[in-house]
Amino acid sequence: MITKRIFASLLASAALPLGACSTTVNYYGEERGVQSVPLAQAGAVEMPADVQKSPRAKNVILFIGDGMGISTITAARIYAGQKLGMTGEEYVLPFENFEHVALVKTYNTNAQVPDSAGTATAMHSGEKTNIGVLGIGAAAGRGSCADALAHPLPLLGEEAKQRGLALGIVSTARLTHATPASVYARAADRNWESDTAIPEDQRGLGCDDIASQLVSADWDVALGGGLGAFFGSTMGGRRNEADANLPGAWAARTGGTYVTTSTELAAAPMDAPVLGLFSPSHMTYMAQREETSTEPTLTDMTAQAITRLSGDSDGFYLMVEGGRIDHAHHGGQAGLALEETVEFARAIQYAIDNTDPEETLIMVTADHSHVFTISGYPRRGNDILGLVVPPEDGGSEVAEVTRASDGKPYTTLGYANGPGSIAGQAERPVPETGVEARQQATVPLGSETHGGEDVALYANGPGADRARGVIEQNIIYDIIRRAFGWN
Repeated sequence: MITKRIFASLLASAALPLGACSTTVNYYGEERGVQSVPLAQAGAVEMPADVQKSPRAKNVILFIGDGMGISTITAARIYAGQKLGMTGEEYVLPFENFEHVALVKTYNTNAQVPDSAGTATAMHSGEKTNIGVLGIGAAAGRGSCADALAHPLPLLGEEAKQRGLALGIVSTARLTHATPASVYARAADRNWESDTAIPEDQRGLGCDDIASQLVSADWDVALGGGLGAFFGSTMGGRRNEADANLPGAWAARTGGTYVTTSTELAAAPMDAPVLGLFSPSHMTYMAQREETSTEPTLTDMTAQAITRLSGDSDGFYLMVEGGRIDHAHHGGQAGLALEETVEFARAIQYAIDNTDPEETLIMVTADHSHVFTISGYPRRGNDILGLVVPPEDGGSEVAEVTRASDGKPYTTLGYANGPGSIAGQAERPVPETGVEARQQATVPLGSETHGGEDVALYANGPGADRARGVIEQNIIYDIIRRAFGWN
């Protein structure tokens, strides 16, 4: 199986991405097969002496806000502050206090605007690759099992376990979804989450579905949604296996505990692995949770992961994804996205408060952005989810643009495309407001798309000084490995 290829063979066989150049000079002045970028544009630099002497990290936590572009961070900052009774603009999210910041270029090898599979692979393999694939090189064609087997990339999760570290994966999305899967899986198509998703002509060729790879991989904590991919047709969606029970088989193999509620998670033994699948698909949006919900929050899962992984004297690697930020944006519902971002920030604050900054590197980033805008000259403290209201004494030219040319108001937040499009309507409706409102958009699409601009990387702890300047996304992998002292 792909999942059992040893790390040494992966390093030897990892394919270079497609492009005119086979090597470029990376962030540290090393030649590597990163992507086809002319040397003059590659940002070649010598690694400064102070970076070379950077202290070693015992633990690394990578927080990935899926779709958390800079406009999302800004809007979430204001939203979080307003929830506390402030005007909002002056509020500071926990990770915005980190001293070290970089901008990250997110494109895939064949896509100007990326997807989560290609971007997460860059962060967990050290190589950029094509849109829609996981843990395989850019020379592999999407959907080809043979190509996937021929072009595997190294996985950070595998190396962490081979080096004796504890490994944790936390997400509010399905654990088989692109970002969490990038830690442990290789797939010719990100959609091969269950065996039913593998096309008939690709079955039996040696490629396992992502759910199967999760339960056969080596890790200590895996918490998220998506139980449907792990059971047969009576409970889930596995092919021709009415009694399939992958979590049960995993527990029998590892001695670990499978849990489905926050109460069960809290009660699970601390000295054995734990697998938590808390919903059939993605976990519930924070704004739509019932008081009686049995799902843990992202902060709950992060707390459990840190507590459990900290018991390993050799240290740990933990990836935490705020996965539903992205899904809310795709639906054109900014309020849901901002609530998810606030919870994501709360989980980061827990990590800050419950780890030693002298031994734990915490990094916060996004895999990509969204076509999400903040506009209209609203006054200071204006409801970030509301209609644009002009500043007092802002001038007539500002006041004039608080209403559109159709004479109707518009919201501060909006989208360049998506399901909230007003295109083709005989008359634009007055926009909805509030947490569950769908913001208006321009181009009509069933799902809003990702954005292609750079995202931010915030870092604190040993090795954080390497987060600087404008970097390629795969350099995050290098920063992590160097923080651990593996280079």
